Amino acid sequence: MPPSRSAEAFITQHIDTHSDTALVHLSELVRTPSDNPPGDCKAIALLAKTQLEGLGFTVETYQVPEATVTAQGMRHVTNLVVRERFGEGPVVALNAHGDVVPPGSGWSVDPYSAHREGNWLYGRGAAVSKSDFVSYAMALHALKHSGLALKGSVELHFTFDEEIGGLLGPGWLLAQQIVAPDYVICAGFSHNVIVAHNGCLHLELSLQGKSAHAAVPDSGVDAIKAAGIIINALYRYSDHLAQRPSTTPGIDHPTLVVGLIEGGINTNVVADRVTLRVDRRITPEENPEEVEAEITALLQHEAKRYTGLTIDIRRILLARPLSPTPESKRWANIIAQRAAQQLGSPVSDSAGSPLYTDARLYAERGIPTIMFGAGPVSLLEANGHRADERVPIDTLAISAKAIALGIIDLLGYA
Repeated sequence: MPPSRSAEAFITQHIDTHSDTALVHLSELVRTPSDNPPGDCKAIALLAKTQLEGLGFTVETYQVPEATVTAQGMRHVTNLVVRERFGEGPVVALNAHGDVVPPGSGWSVDPYSAHREGNWLYGRGAAVSKSDFVSYAMALHALKHSGLALKGSVELHFTFDEEIGGLLGPGWLLAQQIVAPDYVICAGFSHNVIVAHNGCLHLELSLQGKSAHAAVPDSGVDAIKAAGIIINALYRYSDHLAQRPSTTPGIDHPTLVVGLIEGGINTNVVADRVTLRVDRRITPEENPEEVEAEITALLQHEAKRYTGLTIDIRRILLARPLSPTPESKRWANIIAQRAAQQLGSPVSDSAGSPLYTDARLYAERGIPTIMFGAGPVSLLEANGHRADERVPIDTLAISAKAIALGIIDLLGYA
């Protein structure tokens, strides 16, 4: 049931009235470092909890056990859940993450300054995805004060490990049965509604050779030389992936990169060991298990070409692709129509993204899941994960209105 004119006007006005508070909150969040690694997200979680309580929400805190956090290479994770029950019916969850990639170099401003320039707010995490902590809270705040008896509930899931895979955030909350939503919106970073994204396979390759004096290299087994052979094979394979185009708008084809290399003992010693990390993006049309088997067979074949070398292949991460379903498409269409109304221009309801996100963790459980939130037309324009990351300030309210009104359209009210 669409909202009445008076309800729609209230939602719009309420969000506009609280836009200044939203900008203050986003600025505070950006000024609070939450780089992952190293993954100490205690301060950002405490700040977000304080902000939500200041808006009148009851915030549930769920600290992930220290041993579990340490095993994932982080230092502290406390997930936040807000539940607002309006009536009997489905649960809609809004999920965003507060951890960020380290800022790196090349910034024209302090990455933690929350610098404002025109309609843009700059800073690490401004777009990915601290802005949606704010926009999602704005949407729920407006619904809570609207007086509408929605036929269902709305939750906020604010988590802190998306940058390393989400298993301590949505993955942990779902596994512990702390949350079990029926529909989900995850942070989307752009105007379009995302219904599909790539999966990702991370492999660690340990090449074991035999050390020797550099003056008599033939008495050893050179792991660095072997690594060169294997890396060349991987990039030949990577070039071939361009011949496997995806049918999903916004996704070109699978990709592969060797992202990390570590090894060697000293300049005058034949390297006995080299470790490589490989990133293989998996399109929605691919089968993740088949992709892993394909790469494993390639690596084992190449390793056998080098006498005396042994190779150990360890999976670090397998993030499955997000693929659309009939119900997620319906959910996307609802939000896209509301977003287009707020923007005054068309919004895609069937876009894909080459990234992988926490959205997949909900979708893997059969939950209709889409991605949408504050941001410009594209993630590239937002400089996501790059220097001078930024978000258009007016999209905080735009996305909040689209989400609040879309939730009303989905749930209806008595």
